[in-house]
Amino acid sequence: MLRPIENDVRELKSLSGLWLFAVDTDGTGHKNRVWRSPLHGAREIPVPASYNDLYADTAIKNHVGDVWYQRTIQIPKGWAGQRIVLRFDAATHRATVWLDDTEIVQHEGGYTPFEADITALVNLGTAHRVTICVNNELHFHTIPPGRVVTLADGRRKQQVFHDFFNFAGLHRPVWLYTTPKSHIADVTVIAGYDQGRGLVNYRVTASGAGKTHVRLRDASGEEVGRSIGANGAISLAKAIPWQPGKAYLYALEVDHISDDGTDRYTIPVGLRTIKIEGATFLINGEPFYFRGFGKHEDSAIRGKGHDDALMVHDYALLNWLGANSYRTAHYPYAEDMLDYADRHGIVVIDETAAVGINLMLGARLTGDPTLPPPHELFTGQTISSRTQEVHRQAIRELIARDKNHPSVVMWSIANEPDLKPAGSREYFAPLLAEAKRLDPSRPVTSVNIMFNGVDDDSIADLQDVICLNRYWGWYTDNGDLVSAEQTLDAELTAWAKRHNKPIIITEYGADTMPGLHSVTGEMWSEEFQAEFLNMYHRVFDRHPAVVGEHVWNFADFATSQGVTRVGGNRKGVFARDRTPKASAHLLRQRWRAGLPKKT
Repeated sequence: MLRPIENDVRELKSLSGLWLFAVDTDGTGHKNRVWRSPLHGAREIPVPASYNDLYADTAIKNHVGDVWYQRTIQIPKGWAGQRIVLRFDAATHRATVWLDDTEIVQHEGGYTPFEADITALVNLGTAHRVTICVNNELHFHTIPPGRVVTLADGRRKQQVFHDFFNFAGLHRPVWLYTTPKSHIADVTVIAGYDQGRGLVNYRVTASGAGKTHVRLRDASGEEVGRSIGANGAISLAKAIPWQPGKAYLYALEVDHISDDGTDRYTIPVGLRTIKIEGATFLINGEPFYFRGFGKHEDSAIRGKGHDDALMVHDYALLNWLGANSYRTAHYPYAEDMLDYADRHGIVVIDETAAVGINLMLGARLTGDPTLPPPHELFTGQTISSRTQEVHRQAIRELIARDKNHPSVVMWSIANEPDLKPAGSREYFAPLLAEAKRLDPSRPVTSVNIMFNGVDDDSIADLQDVICLNRYWGWYTDNGDLVSAEQTLDAELTAWAKRHNKPIIITEYGADTMPGLHSVTGEMWSEEFQAEFLNMYHRVFDRHPAVVGEHVWNFADFATSQGVTRVGGNRKGVFARDRTPKASAHLLRQRWRAGLPKKT
């Protein structure tokens, strides 16, 4: 799905700002058809933002079920003769949208965009009412999975099997935009670079008959190549590559010429090639070592609401540290994040929202003894073929949205699934194959949980890269970094010997309270976090197969309440307000020195 743009033939109108908002406390909104009139008892809410932390109201923070958003929109008279589209960049976790009294679109999945052509439903120069119902419930057939339980007093409680707060709402901008009636519906670009030469393969899908003309322009706007036809290629004898830390972007300008006029869409293009040779990860033929983080879209008040100021500051901190990459843990991030990464040479591992396919972890996080036992995970009573189809669609939407970003170098289809139970391979193998079918140009992975060792992972042979989340010395061997180092060292040796593939440690870290200090390096102190990271780095530097280190986490983030969580997850090297802990300075010293020297 192409992101809306504005140019000489397309117009774009932001609908971000204050909307009306109502919580469907008794669950009667659909029965009462509340979309047919102004929302009763509504308050104002900013869009984009999560609704949970805005109102200092526990009932709203922990609400399970539907909420309603509403506003009026005005269609400019100047849009006559154009196709008019209403687009939502995300609604977590599912949404139904009405224009006046007409339902126009439904969508499942909290982190990818959806839209509706409303041309036939609007009158130019007239105000129309837009109402959206957003539902935050997670079940065994959703991605991510979860379970809603009803307590003895009648309250409904959402159980989540992942360790971050279930923020919900309209987290990203809402748009009105136009295209010509005969328009460019999709563009796929696969660009490559080899020893000074560049190649741009493209495929254009258009609505309506017409001719397609394509031009490639360099960063100064000069035309450097052209082609005719909906499918084609443009080669460059002297090309400038897109490189980590040194982004260079061309512009692919596509014109669709029909009897209705001309539509135009321009896509930034980075020339780069990804290849894996044995245990080496190559970008443009050069070994690449991932230095960075698992992150979250998370901040005070806004929750998961996108904020340009926070985005720019986070990228500035990544640069200050010397980081070159991050993983979109554990869901697709806002497209603005990837655009910024494209422009600034940051490498991204792009992940679906399939986090928490793990009953062992679910039992630990919820403390609920009535959860099915871990071996029943893929029996169909919990994770089922219905879940798999929702998961497959999430992969399709992720790749459809992000396929043209040069910053994205790998797809991750899941985080920390339990791969021990029978049926795990049958569940995940078709999903890995689907990602490969949709995009053969990028590696595919799934992120391994520490309790699934080298003998327990049922799909490692199907992946291009081994991604491991490891917390030896924190969740096990608590505070004993000597034993943890021995365990980690032996395990990495076993993974490298078994698979001969690149290994990225996609999570490692220790909870740390800012300002807590200890002469002897006690757990939760800033000193322990530094010692923990140093130990892991020593081990990484001994293993040639390790091609990356992503600390968990970039910054502290909100979670559900629990006895192991004091104000959320504290594994960030920055506090939630982005003030640094001692470990941030440690990482800066290591990462700014460049690639680790393997011993």
